[in-house]
Amino acid sequence: MASWYESHIDRQIREARERGDFDNLPGTGRPLPDHGELYDEDWWIKDLARRESLPGGIPPTLRLRREVEDFPAGLPKFRTEAALRRAVEDLNGRIDKARRSLMEGPPTVLRPLDADALIQQWRAGRR
Repeated sequence: MASWYESHIDRQIREARERGDFDNLPGTGRPLPDHGELYDEDWWIKDLARRESLPGGIPPTLRLRREVEDFPAGLPKFRTEAALRRAVEDLNGRIDKARRSLMEGPPTVLRPLDADALIQQWRAGRR
């Protein structure tokens, strides 16, 4: 039923509803996806990967960025300085490769990790 003022858009929606255009739509009666879950700042990338059926989940440059950001938190897991240095060298090698090849997607602006600073931080945490 139309109110005393009905905009053009409201009228189109009302007429479509009366014609049954909104009946039996896919997903009718189901909850919205991700409703009630905690906010994830990478929701748009995950949604894009799901919709477009992209292999490997998140883009390699973003995966590498996340690994660099999380690296300092993982320092306590290293038992020796040599193992830590190897891990830093490996990660820095992948950063360098990403910068040279520009992987798929936007170029990365990641800087190599400072192995000496991380080793000092690791030593301080072991005391």
